[in-house]
Amino acid sequence: MPHSASLSSLSPVVVVHLVLAVAALVLGPIALNLRKGSRGHRAIGYAWVTLMIGAALSSVFIRDFRLPNLFGYTPIHILTVVTLVGVGAALFAIARRDIVSHRKGMLRTYIGGCIGAGAFALMPGRYLGDLVWHHTLGLV
Repeated sequence: MPHSASLSSLSPVVVVHLVLAVAALVLGPIALNLRKGSRGHRAIGYAWVTLMIGAALSSVFIRDFRLPNLFGYTPIHILTVVTLVGVGAALFAIARRDIVSHRKGMLRTYIGGCIGAGAFALMPGRYLGDLVWHHTLGLV
């Protein structure tokens, strides 16, 4: 990405995606650390699942034809599928009352869908990475 990236140049779909993703990044540890089965855990958990599904679905509309891609979908889009499958599997597990699988699935989805995708998106040379590291922080 050229160093002309700026916050004002973000498309609406990227803004929606970022808001959902950052909110999921913040709420995830709260849901994971609240007493399991409590009203708070369920409420924050439902919100987190909604944010994750929204972030994953919005990512489908963010395409990049400059990087190695398939119809504009780059390797980071694999995490879209991983996130949707992970959330679905974890919800299926809790519906079966398989708490161990639910906990592992949600933790893995948080690590892959929030931490992994976020780290990949913030790499120098990617749009968001250039926006953060170069334009906002004056680094790289």
